[in-house]
Amino acid sequence: MHGLVFDIKKYSIHDGPGIRTTVFFKGCPLSCWWCHNPESQSSDLEMILRENRCIRCGACVETCPHQAITWIAGEPITDRAKCERCAACAESCYADARERVGRELTVEQVMAEIERDIVFYDESRGGVTFSGGEPLLQRDFLLALLQACQAKEIHTVVDTSGFAAWDTFERIRGCVDLFLYDLKVMDDTKHREFTGVPNQLILQNLQKLSERGHNLIVRVPIIPGLNDDDENIRQIGEFVSALPHLNGLDILPYHNIAMDKYLNLGKPYRLFETRRPSDERLAEIAQRLNQFGLGVTIGG
Repeated sequence: MHGLVFDIKKYSIHDGPGIRTTVFFKGCPLSCWWCHNPESQSSDLEMILRENRCIRCGACVETCPHQAITWIAGEPITDRAKCERCAACAESCYADARERVGRELTVEQVMAEIERDIVFYDESRGGVTFSGGEPLLQRDFLLALLQACQAKEIHTVVDTSGFAAWDTFERIRGCVDLFLYDLKVMDDTKHREFTGVPNQLILQNLQKLSERGHNLIVRVPIIPGLNDDDENIRQIGEFVSALPHLNGLDILPYHNIAMDKYLNLGKPYRLFETRRPSDERLAEIAQRLNQFGLGVTIGG
C-alpha cells in the first residue's frame, strides 16, 4: 500500500506529548486562508521554486523535457501549466532552488523512519503524529500505519480538521491514542468563506468522538480579523465546554512564516497585512474561554 507524504519531521515537540515523529500527509479538503502548510493542500505532486536560491545557470532550461522552462530577459521562467512535475529540473539544479513536493511511500518505508526513533518515544512518552494536510483523506494508508504502530506499542496521535465521513472515524478511532482536533469558526457562513467547506460535519464528528470517550485536545487557531471576535470565542467556549469528554483546549496564534511557501508554489497569499495576535490579546481570549471551565493552553 502506498500513500502520498510531503514530509516526515523528527523530534517534534508541538504535535502531542513527548518527543514525536510527525508524518505529514499530502492532500486536504479545506483551503484555509491561514494554512501554514500550503504544500499540503493539493493531493497532487507539486514543484517549489525558490527564486532567491537560483544562480541562473540554465541547467533547468536544458533538462526540462516538457519545455516548461524558458529564458526570458535573462531569467529562467516556469510555465506551471506545462509543468508535469517530473522533477527533472530539480535533479539538475545545482543550487537546490527547485524541489518536488510529495513522495509516494509504502507503509513499510514510513514505519522504517518511525521505528528509528522508538528510543526517544520510550524516554519521553512520545510517539507518532499523523498530520497534513488531512490524514483522513488517505484513510486506508492511515489505518495501516496506525495498526503497524499499535503492533509496536507506539503512541499515536491524529491531527485532523474533522472534515470526513463518520465511517472514516469509525475505521481508525480504535487505533488512535489522541486526537488533535481543529476548531476554527463556529458560524457556518464564515467557515465556508475562510476554509472552503461547511462546518456541520466537523462539529458532529467532534461531538461523537467526545461522546465515545476518546482522548481529545481541541485546537483553535487565532487569526486576527477573521475568527478572534468576541462572538466566535463565546460560541467556541459554549460548544467545547458542553462536550462530555475533553482533555484540553489549545489556542494557537497565527503567524505568517509560511508566506514564502505560497510564493514559491505560485499560490496567492491572502493575509499579507495580518500580524500575529499580541500576547495581551491571547491572554484575554484564554481568560474568556477559561470562564467556561476550560483549561486553556496558549501555543507558540
